[in-house]
Amino acid sequence: MTFSLEQQNMKELRVELTRFMMAYKFALDEIGTKVSILREEFRLIHEYNPIEHVTTRIKSPESILKKMRKKDIPLTLEGIRENMRDIAGIRITCSFVSDIYIISEMIQAQSDIEVIEVKDYIQHPKPNGYQSLHVILKIPVYMSDREEHVYVEMQIRTIAMDFWASLEHKIYYKYNKQVPEQLTNELREAAFTAAELDRKMERLNKEINILKEIAHEEQEDLPIIDTASSQKVFQIMKKIAIDKLK
Repeated sequence: MTFSLEQQNMKELRVELTRFMMAYKFALDEIGTKVSILREEFRLIHEYNPIEHVTTRIKSPESILKKMRKKDIPLTLEGIRENMRDIAGIRITCSFVSDIYIISEMIQAQSDIEVIEVKDYIQHPKPNGYQSLHVILKIPVYMSDREEHVYVEMQIRTIAMDFWASLEHKIYYKYNKQVPEQLTNELREAAFTAAELDRKMERLNKEINILKEIAHEEQEDLPIIDTASSQKVFQIMKKIAIDKLK
């Protein structure tokens, strides 16, 4: 049985499309492993876990085509690869705002990752009140016959920010993106309320840590109980001190 030229071309196209989408999956696997290692290191060594949740996603072919038409992106794999940097995405949810920057710095500092762009919507919120840290990374992916560097969009936000963004997204789709002005204003106000909650929780966390440090220092400075064994130790120490003075 022989294949026609058209069938051969279709087979090659299918292989290329499969490889194209697989590269994004493997890139997410790579960044996911890096985040898991950081998470475990914090838990075992620092006895603190700044990462609450991690989710990943790859845009569907339908979403990719829709964005291509909207952004007038060339209908080629190379055009998609270079002009769409959010096909693969990872979202990290943290406890506190300070954790966001700690995680971001640690990921960006890794030698095999290339940082393409950083958008800080925490310091500079979007007009609708949205707050999050977005980082575009290039992740190396080693295939059987090639090495590819794949764009991955990393979003890092707090629990409060994530809660707001999730509900805002649902509301916009419910109204087919035509949200009444009153609701838009209330959503913006809710975003700033969530940010204020983050600041308050950050302050409380710092105060608790300070109190823990003070309690730990006081525990170390507790007087030794006056027992027969402690008296014996004091006598030995006294004798050593007197002998040194002779």
